[in-house]
Amino acid sequence: MNKDNLLFAVIGILVGFISGYLLHEVMASRQPPRLRPGDAAAAAAMGAPDGSDPGNAANAASPAATGMAGTSGPGGAPPAGAPMAAIQQLREQVEKNPNDADAVLKLANANFDIKRWDRARDLYAQYLKLRPNQADILSDLGITYRELGKYDDALEQFVKAQKLAPDHWQSRYNQAVVLGIDLKRYDDASRILADLAKLQPGNQEVARLAAELDRRRKAA
Repeated sequence: MNKDNLLFAVIGILVGFISGYLLHEVMASRQPPRLRPGDAAAAAAMGAPDGSDPGNAANAASPAATGMAGTSGPGGAPPAGAPMAAIQQLREQVEKNPNDADAVLKLANANFDIKRWDRARDLYAQYLKLRPNQADILSDLGITYRELGKYDDALEQFVKAQKLAPDHWQSRYNQAVVLGIDLKRYDDASRILADLAKLQPGNQEVARLAAELDRRRKAA
């Protein structure tokens, strides 16, 4: 092989590598991975590293970035990075049989994952009509209301969840986020967190949120 052929071969390899890398990056940006419920929730609630406050619904980037503790519910959602075809299939399934509770919940969780909060809200409400009185789903429904800026409705769902399951820590945590981060009702949020610390001793997310609310109260 002469020098010219070798040069073209090397260039071809580099172009193939760069094209493959760019394709991977494009796909990753379109299909962000699903975070585990509650991962980094407290850190996200505390704001950006520069101290700015992301606590309004328009700035939310993902379920975890809302500062909330999600539960996903028992039905699960399509796998991380699930193609839109899978969501479309679920949508068609629900349209054909709106009483298929499992399919409704999976579609609700899928819309939650892609941050279609209005659609997720409607589907969670639909699911609760089929299978009422589930604390996990009420809590996730509350998150969708929070992301839509409907804080009173969000708080209502969290309270309902706690009445059904007094030890449901996620709904208490989410209630504290809305009260403290969104509504700046620091005293009310602190009372919720004090009870939650007894319910969840050693939960670092609870401790971090309590510290952040204390910082914000002092800075107010």
